[in-house]
Amino acid sequence: LIHVMGNLADPSQLGSGIAVAFVATIYGVASANLVLLPIAAKLKSVAVRQSRYREMLLEGILSIAEGENPRSIELKL
Repeated sequence: LIHVMGNLADPSQLGSGIAVAFVATIYGVASANLVLLPIAAKLKSVAVRQSRYREMLLEGILSIAEGENPRSIELKL
């Protein structure tokens, strides 16, 4: 669109500039929905899994430090 705005004085180039902007928009939307959003969802699930693992590990260590019964720690975790 910046290219189109720069060539407002020459109407013959407006059509090709708008077409290029439209194609670039389509490529951006397609790559976001087909590639980038699935990658982001996968990374988010990995981060959530790691966070839950670390919380469980910390809870277990704190329970051991407090001297809780190993059976109750096992059931809690």
